Amino acid sequence: MSPPAESAPLSGRQPKAVRNALAVLEEVIAAGPGVTAKEISAALKLPPATTYRLLNLLVAEGYLVRLPDLRGFALGRRAGRLTVPAAARPPAAARAVVERLRQRVRWGVHLASYHSGRLTMIDTDPDHPPTGAAVLARFPHASALGKLLLADQPDWRAAVPELRRFTVHTVTDPARLAREVADVAQRQLARQCGELHPDRGCLAVPIHDVASGALVAGLAVSGPAERVAGPNVELVELLTEHAGQLAPLLA
Repeated sequence: MSPPAESAPLSGRQPKAVRNALAVLEEVIAAGPGVTAKEISAALKLPPATTYRLLNLLVAEGYLVRLPDLRGFALGRRAGRLTVPAAARPPAAARAVVERLRQRVRWGVHLASYHSGRLTMIDTDPDHPPTGAAVLARFPHASALGKLLLADQPDWRAAVPELRRFTVHTVTDPARLAREVADVAQRQLARQCGELHPDRGCLAVPIHDVASGALVAGLAVSGPAERVAGPNVELVELLTEHAGQLAPLLA
């Protein structure tokens, strides 16, 4: 008598199929609603037939849905069960500190949380919207806030599923990125100059729990690449000052 289906060992192809299905889900999250099967196939370098088969399976199981015009896909209701609960909105006192910094600089000011080891934007500048939250969370190597998170990891490579290149300035060489992450850890300061968008840059400093010293958040200024991410002592001092004010409020 053959063993029950649930106890049968995995075949050689099954683990790869599972990885591909998860990669498809990740791509839909990163690309956003409306991404097409063709775009997913190209991004993941999967054969079109394999991509369509995985998409149909994920739709049937409720993890994805087809948009009404049938031209693209979005996350389904079951996908919500796979996510970590969003970080809580910062308290009013913390939001007030962030707003004071916005009044002192001409560019965008953003606050991110590292709740559960994941980058989550919790206070973004409405006048200077940042890159999409899903992209920032999935590709931490390409943002200043993401590099703060990598610098806090025992092994930053485990937090980077893919070193995707967004522009010619995106650091995708593992050795170079390792040096940069080590520098961020030493200086407690991260820079990103044209790595997500050619003309945009970002400067970020960490916020640590005052009692445990754990990394809890990051404060960033984004704007023209050379003006923000280049040498800017006054801007670094402003960021550090306000990060210090935020630390006891975000514990």
